[in-house]
Amino acid sequence: MRRNQARRAALVDATIEVLAREGARGLTFRAVDAAAGVPVGTASNYFANRDDLLTQAGQRIHLRLGPGADEIDEIMRAPRDRALVTRLMHDIVRRLSDGRVNYLALLELRLEATRRPELQATLTETLKANLAENIGFHLDAGLPGDRDTVLLLYLAMTGLVVEHLTLPEVLAPFPLDALIETLVDRVTPATTGRVVAKAAPDPE
Repeated sequence: MRRNQARRAALVDATIEVLAREGARGLTFRAVDAAAGVPVGTASNYFANRDDLLTQAGQRIHLRLGPGADEIDEIMRAPRDRALVTRLMHDIVRRLSDGRVNYLALLELRLEATRRPELQATLTETLKANLAENIGFHLDAGLPGDRDTVLLLYLAMTGLVVEHLTLPEVLAPFPLDALIETLVDRVTPATTGRVVAKAAPDPE
């Protein structure tokens, strides 16, 4: 059973690789088998259909995108100020750039989710949980700003990363590091600690 679970995880990872390289239209069981380096027919023994593959990829992809616990522990030794928020945003861009395959696959999943209700439900729950976790982390760590600060950073960084990883020449006239610093300066208050939350829809 342990070996089977490892094989399933490897096939889901291969699914993510195929999505990033070929797009959703190129996602077939044969393509996944080839990417995983397993015999033809293996993926079809583990997953019922393409929808199942897409759903499993949607559930797993954020594990691949997320930071390591040791890495976060090291970063969070710094004072809880705007400079630390800036460092965290730089770290996000670095991780997503290093793991570009994962983010491109996520973009493909987002598009497929507009056409597949089951995938839309799965991906929505995954992204909502991720956003709620980010809000909780920011507030519990005593970083400057409130829930709305995190929401605005999330929205702004999403746009920045999409441009940077798909059409980087759009932002070529604007140095990436300076963009991140300006974004954080405009969105994040200089004071440390929580600010009384403004009226905003609950992320849940």
